[in-house]
Amino acid sequence: MRARTGHGGRARPPDDRGSVVAEFAIALPAVALVLALGVGALAGASRQVRLQDAVADAARLSARGEAASRVTGAVVAAVAEASVEISSRDDLVCVTATAPAMLGLRVSASGCALAGGL
Repeated sequence: MRARTGHGGRARPPDDRGSVVAEFAIALPAVALVLALGVGALAGASRQVRLQDAVADAARLSARGEAASRVTGAVVAAVAEASVEISSRDDLVCVTATAPAMLGLRVSASGCALAGGL
């Protein structure tokens, strides 16, 4: 095979047309995977924050003497599929909740409030 010549009779490098497409085809799945993991991490963190906020509100409700069904309902309304546990520790009423997150992981949160609080 004879080397191609350009202007001035100099030899040009072999043709590498299509190499950009091949490199892009290799890089695109990696970029998509990193993007999907980032979105999943943000969704899990958002669910954790919502669960923590709901548990704190539920602990205050329980400390005021609200019914357990209302306390559980407050958490489940904020984070669907959450499981709630209410317990007393000395002068505190504590609420612990767990909920499923992405990829089979679970997030949990706990909050306490002074019993009899307003």
